[in-house]
Amino acid sequence: MEKGNNCCFYIMMVPNSIVVLIAITIKIVIRIFHVIHQSSKPLRNLSLEPINTFIILGSGGHTAEMLNLIRGLQKNRFTLRVYIAASTDNMSLQKVQALEASVVDQTGAGKVKEAAQFMQIYQSWEVGQSYLTSVGTMLIALVHALFLMIKIRPQVILCNGPETCFPLCVIAFLFKVLGVRWSSIFHVESIARVRRLSLSGLLLYKLRIADLIFVQWSQLQRKYPRTNYVGCLM
Repeated sequence: MEKGNNCCFYIMMVPNSIVVLIAITIKIVIRIFHVIHQSSKPLRNLSLEPINTFIILGSGGHTAEMLNLIRGLQKNRFTLRVYIAASTDNMSLQKVQALEASVVDQTGAGKVKEAAQFMQIYQSWEVGQSYLTSVGTMLIALVHALFLMIKIRPQVILCNGPETCFPLCVIAFLFKVLGVRWSSIFHVESIARVRRLSLSGLLLYKLRIADLIFVQWSQLQRKYPRTNYVGCLM
C-alpha cells in the first residue's frame, strides 16, 4: 500500500516539475529578448562618473587600430581603463603601456597608474586550431573571463576583432541576462574586413551579444544590416 502511495506521489510531482521547468525557460527567454532589445537602444541618462572600461587588444594590426581609437578617448571619462591581451601577446601590452606612459595627466604623472591596468587572458582559440581542441581552450577562457568580469565589473567593453574578446563578451551578456551587471559592448570591426566580418565579429553579430558593431566599409554594412557604417577610422 505504501509503495502504491509513493508511486502516486511521484506521478503527481513529475507534471509540476515540468511546469516549473517550462516557466523558468520562458522567463529566461523573455529576459534574453529584453536584454537584446535594450542593448539596441541608444545610451541615455549617462552618469558623469568615470566609466570602468575593458579595452581588448589583439596582435599586429588589431592593436595598431585600437591604439588609434583610444587616442581619441576622453581619458578622464573612461577611468579605470583595463587593457586585456591574450596570454601569449606581450607586445600589445607593451605598446599600450608606452601610450599610457606618454599621457600627460593634469593631476600628476602618478595618476596614470591609477587610471590604467594591464591584464592577460587565456586565448580562446588559435588560428588553424581544430574545433575539437578549441572547445577546451574556450571553456578555460570563459572561466578566466568570469574571474576578470567579477573582479573589475566594467561598464563598457571595447573590442575590434581579436578572438580574445569573445569569452569576455559572452560573460558580459550573461551578466546582463542575470541582472548582475550591465556592460555595454562595442565592437569595431577591423579595416581589413572588407567583405565579411571576422569570426569573433560574426559570432557577436549572429548571437546579438554586442550592443553596437561598427564597420569601416559600406559594402560590409549592406551585407550585415544591423552593423553601423562609420567610414575609415585609421
